[in-house]
Amino acid sequence: MPRSGKTEPRKIDPDTLYQSPIVTKLVNKIMVSGKKTIAEKIVYGAFDDIKNAGQDPMKVLEKAVENATPRMEVRPRRVGGASYMVPMEVRGPRRLALAIKWLVDAARSRSPHEVERLKNRPLMTKKLSHELQEASQGGGKAISKKEDMHRMAEANKAFAHFRW
Repeated sequence: MPRSGKTEPRKIDPDTLYQSPIVTKLVNKIMVSGKKTIAEKIVYGAFDDIKNAGQDPMKVLEKAVENATPRMEVRPRRVGGASYMVPMEVRGPRRLALAIKWLVDAARSRSPHEVERLKNRPLMTKKLSHELQEASQGGGKAISKKEDMHRMAEANKAFAHFRW
């Protein structure tokens, strides 16, 4: 049943340290079971690792999100008795949400053997910092996920006329 009237997305407050809503969204995506302080420690620890590597963490994050942001996606469309994967443009807020989701999922899926563990820090901090640095340079699993999605959209270009 449709809602009556227009709906507006919630306003997300910027985080306290970097004054960026993207960092807040990253913290919220990292968070598991409502443990926000642990998620903040992970994100800020990853930013410290990036800073220790001699880079600006906000620029690395913005570049990584920009590189992981998809332009096209495929969505199923049922026509007659068949289901077609129709390429469609990804809308604004969904672009950012997908990019952050892919970055976090790629960091989580990294093997613990790929990164060395630091004292008094969760292992996820190192995984996240590595993934953000790789994505900002145009590599990593999140970027390959985006390229796979674009490849699928290109392969199903013949069904673009089923777009609604």
